[in-house]
Amino acid sequence: MLFRRGSIHRSGYWLPRLQRALPAEMKNLPDLTREQVHELLTKGVVEREALAPWGTNYTYFVQLRLDGIAHPAVYKPRRGEAPLYDFPSGTLYRREYAAYLVSHWLGWQLVPHTVIRDGPYGVGSMQIYVLAEGEPHVYSLTEADAHDLRRLVLFDLIVNNADRKPAHCFKGRRHGIWAIDHGLTFHHYPKLRTVIWDFCGEEIPKDILEEFRAAYEDPRRVGWLNEELSVLLAAREVSAFWRRVEGVLSCPRFPDLDPRYNVPYGFA
Repeated sequence: MLFRRGSIHRSGYWLPRLQRALPAEMKNLPDLTREQVHELLTKGVVEREALAPWGTNYTYFVQLRLDGIAHPAVYKPRRGEAPLYDFPSGTLYRREYAAYLVSHWLGWQLVPHTVIRDGPYGVGSMQIYVLAEGEPHVYSLTEADAHDLRRLVLFDLIVNNADRKPAHCFKGRRHGIWAIDHGLTFHHYPKLRTVIWDFCGEEIPKDILEEFRAAYEDPRRVGWLNEELSVLLAAREVSAFWRRVEGVLSCPRFPDLDPRYNVPYGFA
């Protein structure tokens, strides 16, 4: 075990419960190309749905079918978002999609493929469901996963993730680390909250920093991401995102965190 085990907050633990409850046929999912996944998410017919009863916001586990392919997905409708005092109402699903776009921009494949589309309860985010290797939470990771986890820590820093709970990241089957639940991201005010503290104060590894710098120094990639984020987020949130990116490049070190503030709600 790489990390010190703590309590797994109830509202962040629906995925482990869900994975254990899956019928056997849903645990043998087909290998799909990125193009197939995108078509399924955007055009697939929702055949059945089940509400995950453990979260604050309404989260539905659904099955999508298209051209003979059936695959589970996670649907988070706008109308199921609980009001928050610090995040604008009705924006969490857009933040889920924005987090996927940043992961794709970096080329790190941390966030499962996500789109925005209409579903049974209106517009929301639709994310392909991914299976974990072993228990789906951060405490099941080992030293072999530490380098990938450093990428995730840097990702959380720039998207300003206010809710990185233990069950929000895990080792995927035939994959590195997956990260989910990004509705509380991209606030213009610093709100980083996480259970991953192992790399505080360390220098960012050179290869990770080079990947990061390559994304930022490519005008075409930056222009594409900026255009996409500008549709999803407020202008000051987009500006704050780019300031965080530039801050990493000017000081390539993981931040020292404050145990009184930089922890998810329920972990203080």
